[in-house]
This record gives sequence, C-alpha cells and structure tokens, in this order.
Amino acid sequence: MRIGELASRAGVSIRSVRYYEEQGLLASTRSSSGQRHYTDDEVERVAFIQRLYAAGLSSRTIVELLPCVDAPSRENSDSALERMAQERDRLSTHIDDLVRTRDVLDALVVTAREHREHLGTAPAG
Repeated sequence: MRIGELASRAGVSIRSVRYYEEQGLLASTRSSSGQRHYTDDEVERVAFIQRLYAAGLSSRTIVELLPCVDAPSRENSDSALERMAQERDRLSTHIDDLVRTRDVLDALVVTAREHREHLGTAPAG
C-alpha cells in the first residue's frame, strides 16, 4: 500500500508516517518512481508506535524498544522492560515536580486573594 493508505488505515497523518521513517521507527520499500510502499503489518506497527508516544516516550526511546518487537528474545524483552521502567521513573519525577510547582502557585493565589481583600478595606488615597 502507498503512504496515504497506510496513514488513513492507521489513523495518522502522512507527515507522521514520514517522520516515523526519518526516525527509524518504520521502513518502506520504494517503487522505481520513488513512491513509498508498505505492507499490511505496518498498520499495526504505526498503531503500536502511537501507543508508545501516548505513553510519553520519545522517538529515540521508541527506537530502543523496537528490537523487542522486531527480534523477540529474552534479552531484548529484558532491555525493553528496563528502559520502560526508566521512563516511568522519569515521568514520576516530572509529575512530582509539577505537583510541587502547582502547590507553590496555589500558595501564591491564596496570598494574592488575601492581598486583594485587604485592598478592598484600605482607605482610598
């Protein structure tokens, strides 16, 4: 199938398919006129790549995980599990940082409201 059909069947843009190829996540064969051609297996691969992106993984990390799919083995599986655990830890740290930032903002909102209330009772002048 050509790139437009793959994009349509996988529910992504043609631009995304091209990006996946540029990043080494997806491969195609080329016709004599240079058009990309894909197999039906690529539809599921694109869906899998989409799930990995939805999980917050970068294309560089996804490339590290693909050997588990392309060449299944205990070693590749162990490597993929370890890499996903690292990414989960990274995301957890980021979430903790965001919660702390939100808490600081909440405190500033309380202070600003108190200041605003004080302004309403202060004499004009």
